[in-house]
Formats: sequence, structure tokens, C-alpha cells
Amino acid sequence: MYRAVTRQIEVTVEPHFMPDRSSVEKHEYFWSYTIVITNNGEETVQLLSRFWIITDASGHKKEVPGKGVVGEQPVLAPGERFEYTSGVPLPTTSGFMTGRYQMVSESGERFEIDVPTFSLDSPDIKRVLN
Repeated sequence: MYRAVTRQIEVTVEPHFMPDRSSVEKHEYFWSYTIVITNNGEETVQLLSRFWIITDASGHKKEVPGKGVVGEQPVLAPGERFEYTSGVPLPTTSGFMTGRYQMVSESGERFEIDVPTFSLDSPDIKRVLN
């Protein structure tokens, strides 16, 4: 699991390779990832938008901005959490994602929180350590 905390808001990510949605012959590899956002602060906040940077094993980057997550802009009171699962395809057997969410507090302050950088690895790939 990957974890980041910004302004008392915790974001955890758990990626999973999906062999049933992947094809070596077509150079298509697919991962799901489950994200949990927990408000450990003292003020209600709302997630407004997301910004992803997705990098494949060849170093190609794709930037993906968007409103909300999975069609929602969740509001999190102190102590509340929001969980969702999404997915990402890559043309290579590995890569990584990083990103951030734009939030707004109930007082109207806009700020960004980090999503931890997480690795997308196919179980068929053996890593060589130097």
C-alpha cells in the first residue's frame, strides 16, 4: 500500500494488476487501483478535481486532469473517508502514477493534497536489483 498525508488528509492507494483485462499480444496491460481518502483534520473538505501523471515503462507521460473522481466530488467531514476504485491501461508491462487532488475547505480555502506515487507492475516481470 502507498500512503501520503497532506494537511491531515490521508490518501492510500492499493494497485492490482488485472491479467484478465490484459493482452501480451496486443501490448495492453491493465491495473485497477483502490484509493481511500480519510479526513483526519478538524474541518469539512470537498474534493473538486484530480490531476494524474501516468508514466509507462518507456518513459511516455500522459497527464489526465478531471473534475472529481469516478463522477463524484465527495464531501468529507472530520473523521470521514471516501473509497473508490478506478483503472488504468498501459502499453507496457509496468509504469507508475502520481497525482494530486484539488480540495476546498468549508471556509472556502482551496488547496491541493498529494496522491502518493504508486507503481504499476505486472507479476510476470522480474526486477533486477543492482
